[in-house]
Amino acid sequence: MIHRRIASVPSGRVAWRTMRLVIARCSVDYAGRLTAHLPSAPRLILVKADGSVSIHADDRAYKPLNWMSPPCSLKEGDGSVWTVENKGGEKLIITLEEVLHDSSHELGVDPGLIKDGVEAHLQELLADRIETLGEGYSLIRREYPTAIGPVDILCRDADGQTVAVEIKRRGEIDGVEQLTRYLELLNRDPHLAPVKGVFAAQEIKPQARVLATDRGMSCVVLDYDALRGIEDDKLRLF
Repeated sequence: MIHRRIASVPSGRVAWRTMRLVIARCSVDYAGRLTAHLPSAPRLILVKADGSVSIHADDRAYKPLNWMSPPCSLKEGDGSVWTVENKGGEKLIITLEEVLHDSSHELGVDPGLIKDGVEAHLQELLADRIETLGEGYSLIRREYPTAIGPVDILCRDADGQTVAVEIKRRGEIDGVEQLTRYLELLNRDPHLAPVKGVFAAQEIKPQARVLATDRGMSCVVLDYDALRGIEDDKLRLF
């Protein structure tokens, strides 16, 4: 028989915004390509707004003991057994013995993680040290406006050709696609064309590098700490 010490799930919640926290003594069985069993113990169960369910112990930092990624469905049965099933038929069966806490919370829309403005700072540093891209490079402007958004840096190389630079902290395929759209638009301007592209990032994924190279773009790996640590010889008195 299940014993509920606290069972106060707020009603009227909007599912996609709600996270449910359950602390319970429970056992967990996973049935799928492999099988796994967690014996009875007090644990934290997280049911997130995206539909995922994860079971945590009071250690292992952020890593769950077991989980089911979305899309999946949760059926609570008679209240003591939860069955979480994904589209592949894999199941996570949680047997609740004693519920110590059960609550739901609306977290709202998350703004996302901002990593200390690294991309913006990279743009600023690279614009100030545009010769990092090659000898003879000169800056036209940062945040060059276009109809589909600003290009991080627009500059000219030693031969006077226009260069559009897209800067990312981590260079992935999406960034290459973004630069491709900018180049297609910029190359319609007879005052700028021909415009070549430079994809610059602290780290460039192999797939992104292959795609960028295939589209005629150059890839540049930026050392953020080195750029930041370069001595500034401007306006120096001594």
